[in-house]
Amino acid sequence: MTDQPEVVIVRWPGQGPAAVRPAELLAAYHLRTQAEKGDPVADVDALPDRYRREILDPGAAFADDTVLIALSGDAAVGCLVVTAPAGGRSEIKRLWTDPAFRGRGIAAGLIGAALAQAAENGVGTVRLSVWKWRTSAIALYERLGFTVAPSWETRDQLLCMERTV
Repeated sequence: MTDQPEVVIVRWPGQGPAAVRPAELLAAYHLRTQAEKGDPVADVDALPDRYRREILDPGAAFADDTVLIALSGDAAVGCLVVTAPAGGRSEIKRLWTDPAFRGRGIAAGLIGAALAQAAENGVGTVRLSVWKWRTSAIALYERLGFTVAPSWETRDQLLCMERTV
């Protein structure tokens, strides 16, 4: 028996409470990533433009993509973006779980929902890139069937992975 609310995955926008927005989760993701890259910034305004645009207007930044939000009650506790299919592939981006909610299977649930979304769209392969120092994320992806793939990234600290749907 637990007193923690069940976590559900919804598509944004359109599902879940109207007040739920991915901006806060995306901000936490990008601020943490900048710090891990050794280039910490004080706030969202100091992030590179491409990341700041995602936070300020996720609807426009991900207009062709699917944004999934994990909800605990009415609180957004995780997010993930699945890109629109291109060439039989989609990409998982911006996977983030609020640190206070980690260890509860939220990231795996978001990835499972992303794979289901990809299958619905007729995608054959889902790929992702992950910073090499994020070893727990890499282990999660491997447990979920992702394998290392030849790199499509120009940034040398990113590991590329993929799996069939």
